Amino acid sequence: MSNNEKTAVLKETLGRYSRSGQEYLFHCPKCKHHKQKLSVNIEKDVFKCWICHYRGNSIYRLVRKFGTYEARLTWRELTGQVDLVDFESVLEDLFPTEKVEEEIVVNLPEEFVSLANNNNSIQAKVARNYLTKRGIDEKDILFWKIGYCPSGEYAGRVVIPSFNENGDCNYFIARTYQDDWRKYMNPQAAKSKIVFNELFIDWDEDLVLTEGVFDAIVAGKNSVPILGSTLREQSKLFKSIILNKTPVYVALDQDAQEKAASLIQNLIKYGAEVYKIDVSPYNDVGEMPKKEFLNRKEAAKPLSSDDAFLQKFISSFNF
Repeated sequence: MSNNEKTAVLKETLGRYSRSGQEYLFHCPKCKHHKQKLSVNIEKDVFKCWICHYRGNSIYRLVRKFGTYEARLTWRELTGQVDLVDFESVLEDLFPTEKVEEEIVVNLPEEFVSLANNNNSIQAKVARNYLTKRGIDEKDILFWKIGYCPSGEYAGRVVIPSFNENGDCNYFIARTYQDDWRKYMNPQAAKSKIVFNELFIDWDEDLVLTEGVFDAIVAGKNSVPILGSTLREQSKLFKSIILNKTPVYVALDQDAQEKAASLIQNLIKYGAEVYKIDVSPYNDVGEMPKKEFLNRKEAAKPLSSDDAFLQKFISSFNF
């Protein structure tokens, strides 16, 4: 494939450029700095703005977000991804806009007490000790608004609330720290109709998908638990990813690799930029040191539809 052809697509998408060795320098479409500070390396398939630090491991992210539909098609042809579904032609059928779904709102338990303060009660200390053992620190407690219930139906549980884009609570996770036979007690709200902690998601940045909320805490701020191991096309989270053209890192549990492969294949089918994070030999992200997860995320490479098919094929065997 010709770099000249790729350069032509980038020029059409980003405007004029200059050269510095293997680097092509453009004006950054995100921060719009007056100097050409967006460095693109076609050979390594990476880009980075030296002003706002907008970066990625796939140049297609730039073409998909800022280029025309024709530019996206051309880039996919140049990079061997011509088998992708023309997802823009089916968005209207997949995600009808005329129907506005009512936002789900739930109430936190009346006994909920925030841990994001100087609460020094014995039960608060027990709850904090449990979180510390799981690698959760004070910054995590503040960001995720974690609390606990000293009494009532959810007594002896840490509670992690979720907020919709309006700031209303739409779900919560209540996990025991006292060895209750029921590890989790959560609301009966339809999980497919919410995005956990939607209020804090930046759809323009990398988004990590995990199974559970404790996995998401380890994965970092722009992470979403799918509250299970599957994500259907009609779910609010899936729709939001596709409509916002959000780059996705899939980091499901070790025992859900076949489902992870299916999810990856489905996201790619609709044009998403997808990466897979290997969690082995850990059972899940929640068992990983945060630095280890970050290193694996940095090393992840974008997957093609062929990669997704191969992963799904391999994961279907139980070795």
